[in-house]
Amino acid sequence: MEQPAAAAKAAVNPEVRPHWWGTLFYVPLLYLAGWLLARPLALVTPSWRPDQVDLAGLVVALILLLTSLPLRLKRVWQESHPWQRLGLAVPGALALRSGVRGLLKALLLLALVGADLMLAGQAQWLGELNGALLLNGLLLLVGVGFAEELLFRGWLWGELELQFGPRRALLLQALIFALLHPWYRAPGLEGLGLLGGLFLLGLVLALQRRADAGSLWGAIGLHGGLVGGWFLVQKGLLQISQAAPAWWVGPGGSDINPIGGLIGWIGLGALLWVRRRWWNGANGSP
Repeated sequence: MEQPAAAAKAAVNPEVRPHWWGTLFYVPLLYLAGWLLARPLALVTPSWRPDQVDLAGLVVALILLLTSLPLRLKRVWQESHPWQRLGLAVPGALALRSGVRGLLKALLLLALVGADLMLAGQAQWLGELNGALLLNGLLLLVGVGFAEELLFRGWLWGELELQFGPRRALLLQALIFALLHPWYRAPGLEGLGLLGGLFLLGLVLALQRRADAGSLWGAIGLHGGLVGGWFLVQKGLLQISQAAPAWWVGPGGSDINPIGGLIGWIGLGALLWVRRRWWNGANGSP
């Protein structure tokens, strides 16, 4: 078993407890600021579509997050080494090892899903990838993986741990992560299946960080690999039948999300079982 890195050994001051309203409004205010700062782009570049302007607002919000986050940790958490506490500033060997292992787990899960679909006759192999698809997949891997893990398994988990303790914080970060995704767009039980899959994914990613001695890079690799990899699977590698049952492959019709189906639940459940020894936080951080 690995020994925790210096980042994972950071002591939590029991007297430090962020105000709930700061935790609640910190990120929405950053998002609002990014949205407002991006509005002039619609005037400067009238050829941009509204969704492109919104994407620019998300980029601005991410920049604001990266700029303000170390300041918040120093002032509110009383943390003198914020990037270490968040799991980003870890030894290079640990960052590389954990990132690669997370990415390999994502590829394994995707391979299992794809193999199941083909064996069941619900998908056909295409193998059609091009530079544009690969670039989009890479951007999703880096962008979604880094941004969401920094936000949920970095900042939010730490804030909740300071307020509620490690056990409840582990469950709460996964629940909030699930609720803030658009699971409600899927109808009825399909939406609930997606909500449950997102909750399981939030737990898997948190335990991945603990297993990686506090490094956030394994969770980034796993999360980003699943998002970017599944994009490539759907857009170029497989042709998935729209007749495939949603309860098995996941909701979404032509844009399936496999973590909302039974096959995704089985894969995520297997990862939780593998990582069960870190449930109580014996190794790593938070």
